[in-house]
Amino acid sequence: MPRQPTNDDSGTDSTATDQALADELGMDIREDGVDINELQSFVTALDEEVPPPVSSVLELLVGTIEGLQERVDDLEDDVERTHDVATTAVGNAATNDQRLDDLETQQEATHDVAKSAIAKAQQLEADSDHQEDAEQLPEGIEPSSSPLDFFANCRQSKVKTMFVERSNRQNTYRAISIAKRWPEFATTRTDGSGVFMTKNDIETALTAELGKEPHRQTIKRVWEKLIEIGGGDIVEKTRQVGRDQTQTEILAMDTATAEGLLEKRYVGLDLLENSDHKATMGGVTPVVVESSP
Repeated sequence: MPRQPTNDDSGTDSTATDQALADELGMDIREDGVDINELQSFVTALDEEVPPPVSSVLELLVGTIEGLQERVDDLEDDVERTHDVATTAVGNAATNDQRLDDLETQQEATHDVAKSAIAKAQQLEADSDHQEDAEQLPEGIEPSSSPLDFFANCRQSKVKTMFVERSNRQNTYRAISIAKRWPEFATTRTDGSGVFMTKNDIETALTAELGKEPHRQTIKRVWEKLIEIGGGDIVEKTRQVGRDQTQTEILAMDTATAEGLLEKRYVGLDLLENSDHKATMGGVTPVVVESSP
């Protein structure tokens, strides 16, 4: 009667039995697999010593083992090729990211150079005729002290048309709108000498203006636009209340300048008509005069 396996059988006993059988047959068992050529030679040698059915079974087993071995080799090759493709893709992605960063940096630098050149050209043009433009204002109406002061005092629907609809400069228009809302969002100095806004104040004002929380880049660009069009009316500085507190960046205006943004003194004068080329880049506007030293 054939022996039934028991719970006392172990992997070690099975391995020992396999090795003993291999020694008896003169075969070599290795951990890295079976040598197909050696196995085929062994089956051929047994061909005359075993019945044909057994010989056929052995031949089938050899063919199956050989097919499986080839399949394993193919899978290993596929894994290696996939690894190579993945490694190449990761390397290409990193290279592309670096190239994109470089292109963005170059674009920003080119934009800054172009903007500076245009502003200087417009400044030269405005310097040659600003007195004449200022003299054309009705009696009793003061010329603006900065581009911000000029735009804040024009009809806002026309300012929006100029910066949003014509030239796609939404952040400039947002900067003008927020500056005019300083009574809501700015802090007034205790001595009454001026007002100032922090970046948190700009974020709060933008949320009210847009109806949703602004992106960090929008806050940064509006902050920069306020400095650009504010001229000498807006001063960027730092504020520190106590020694234990960190310094906070602020944009400050004196009280007279802040109140001047709310006068609406150019509403109805149509000063924005045909003046886009002087006003849209943030240079001196047609009615701006040089501030006194």
